Amino acid sequence: MANTEPNAMPMSQERKTIYHLQKMKDEGQLISMVGTAFCDPLWAAACEYAGIDLVRFLGPGETCAIRDETLKGHLRQIRKMAPNINLNAVMQSSTHGDKYSATAYAGELLTDGVDSVMPMAITLDTLKYMADNWIPIYGHVGCLSGWQIGWFGGYSRVGKTAEDALAVFRMAYEYQENGMAGMTIEMSAREVTDYIAKKLRVPVISVAAGGAADGSELVIFDLLGFQPTYTMPKHAKYYRTFFEDSIVAFKQFDEDIKTGVYPEDKHGWGMDEKEYEKFANELEQNYPDSKTKAVQLKTKPTNIKPAKK
Repeated sequence: MANTEPNAMPMSQERKTIYHLQKMKDEGQLISMVGTAFCDPLWAAACEYAGIDLVRFLGPGETCAIRDETLKGHLRQIRKMAPNINLNAVMQSSTHGDKYSATAYAGELLTDGVDSVMPMAITLDTLKYMADNWIPIYGHVGCLSGWQIGWFGGYSRVGKTAEDALAVFRMAYEYQENGMAGMTIEMSAREVTDYIAKKLRVPVISVAAGGAADGSELVIFDLLGFQPTYTMPKHAKYYRTFFEDSIVAFKQFDEDIKTGVYPEDKHGWGMDEKEYEKFANELEQNYPDSKTKAVQLKTKPTNIKPAKK
């Protein structure tokens, strides 16, 4: 006999969580990750349908403060369109002035549907406090674009020497030991990337860092070719030339409009012939000169009620 009892589970068992990503590492399965920046819900849905495991995103806006304000509403829209993919939300520095506000804000994000958070420029003390309070943190090591690159003279490789590579490892190891559930490693040598992933028990995902480690990430702008191909960074691989293909499509659409190719009859639908005749006769009787001058109706409108006195 079929089970007819209602399902009272608060979260779908199909949803990919930190638990599932850790299990993928333990079983030797590689994790696919897309960085979407100001993620459109449709892109998140497309990632889910394609089988991508993890999406990282920010709230839309020009400043940290604005992005923090828009993140929650944006998150809810994304979760509606992509109910099962693992969502990793970027928490800007303005949201965690201290470990208590960071934990409270992250808790709200988790309640609203993310699976993990990435607090920018997090301290070990804050990390440990958040992790002790069951906040899943999927962080970032290596070249930390956004605030750290000023120390390197710009967006550049890290871990070129043994000493520098050890510094990257120590940061990753300390993050793990203070409760980080997983991390992206960026712009490190492939040997460093793979070695750190092998040494740590939590998932380590490569972005612009050569080796696959426990998986790899590409930013959606690179993956879909949102910019001209000649501007693509070395580590990127574009699977579609979205920007260039879009220009071709827009040009063709513009030409079709101006040459009358679009729309064709098949792009619309027609009235019943008798109904059209009634419609046309009514117009001819009441609006004979409507193109050139205003005319008075010969019949009274039936949908206007007189005003009450």
